[in-house]
Amino acid sequence: MRTAVTVFQDSVEEQELVFEGYAYTYRIVRQSTPRTEPLLLLGGSSQNRHSWQGHEKWLAPLCTLITVDLPGYGSADFLPARYGIDFLADAVQHMLAEIGVPRVNLFGGCFGEVVGLRFAQRHPELVRRIVFAAAAIRLPRLYSEAVPQLSRMLARGDIEQAADGLVRLFMSNPGAGKVRRHAAVARLLQQQFVNQTPDEVRKAVEHNTRLVTHGCYRPLRAPVVPSLVFTGEHDTLCTPEMGRELARTLPGALFTTVKEADHLVTVERRQESADLIARFCTDRPIDGLPYCGPLESP
Repeated sequence: MRTAVTVFQDSVEEQELVFEGYAYTYRIVRQSTPRTEPLLLLGGSSQNRHSWQGHEKWLAPLCTLITVDLPGYGSADFLPARYGIDFLADAVQHMLAEIGVPRVNLFGGCFGEVVGLRFAQRHPELVRRIVFAAAAIRLPRLYSEAVPQLSRMLARGDIEQAADGLVRLFMSNPGAGKVRRHAAVARLLQQQFVNQTPDEVRKAVEHNTRLVTHGCYRPLRAPVVPSLVFTGEHDTLCTPEMGRELARTLPGALFTTVKEADHLVTVERRQESADLIARFCTDRPIDGLPYCGPLESP
């Protein structure tokens, strides 16, 4: 077992914890005069605890920010696929208990929503508000069809070919509609996938197995808290209709689309997505925003 190390840099703290024998690491950016509860950011399977640093200049002035590499992801220990979404949700609860945070505003993007919703269902008393993005309550058909081939490519080391397939999976076809920074984000994603370490590839294959084996949704009761779901208007992986379907599982949830964005909405429109999250978590109006479509109540 690795020795836990705490790293402090200005208002940033990183610490390794162990849950049920698996080490993982959280990152917290503290705000001494917060305007709202701490914001827990759970990102997609290819993101890690550092992926949200680009959003910090808009979010950190408002509240404490928490990100985490859960077991099986980022720099955390490898997690066999026999451990499902309940285990990851309970790891989130373990982290909050360890750092003494009684309640959070919860954000989940893509796979982060899968873990986040299960966490909210199992530990509703820890959730103050919910925001989900680019997410669904069922595995998208595109994903289910692509996973077996992509997993085989990754397992045999065909990284570049797999990277091409992953970029096509996550990003909309250029003909689907105008998407901000489409070419730049595609290049960034391609580079990220190609440069994966053997450990990251192994975890990616296991992640796909975990999702296919355990599924991404259980019809458990969700907490009755203010909730928002948003999706890039041109998202072809987790479509806007899938976002509306997710919103219908959350009591009183609102739904909107972000213009000129697809599944990578939080990357393509970083400032706008951060602004939307910040507004919702501080109870400011989110209707009539120039970068959003109409606000809906599914």
